[in-house]
Amino acid sequence: MLNIIWPVFIVISYIYAIINNNIEEVNNSVFKSADQSVSLILTFLATICLWNGIMMIVQKTSLINKLVKLINPLINFLFPECKENEKVKQDISMNMIANFLGLGNAATPLGIKAMKSMQDENENKDTISNSMAMFIVINTASIQLIPTTVIAIRNSLNSQNPTQILFPIWIVSIAAFSSSVIATKLFIKFIKVRKDKR
Repeated sequence: MLNIIWPVFIVISYIYAIINNNIEEVNNSVFKSADQSVSLILTFLATICLWNGIMMIVQKTSLINKLVKLINPLINFLFPECKENEKVKQDISMNMIANFLGLGNAATPLGIKAMKSMQDENENKDTISNSMAMFIVINTASIQLIPTTVIAIRNSLNSQNPTQILFPIWIVSIAAFSSSVIATKLFIKFIKVRKDKR
């Protein structure tokens, strides 16, 4: 669908520019945007390499065990089905820590690994488990301590204070996380009650 929408937008933009005699400005903006895109990609690449390296170091040391123990009560509350499975809990912890640090790109492969671990334990392979549903929700609406990606974008666009958005992001991410967890817990309980009635 996007393969159709974007070309249509581009064609409409060029037609509009020709009608208004602004074709030169459109061409200039195309080259300027391409230059900005390359700069942004390089900024992201450096940020991703840095944090991926840090996460790999964390995985190879005993620090991961300490972090898992630190957030273990939270994981046991959110994922009661995984209480006895240390491997799954460790994979979930790594993903949650990466998201907490605002490392969306680094968190993605960790999230896939965690989902694979949970799927291996899932008895019904055609349906996601409650833990998998909760994980998807948390992965989408995670609390971010350091929104690295947003800060990198603001920095690449020459923002005078790229970290100014920290406090609002903390409020929004905490609100999103809390409401998402509450809603998911309620849905899981509702579905369980309906199944029990049958």
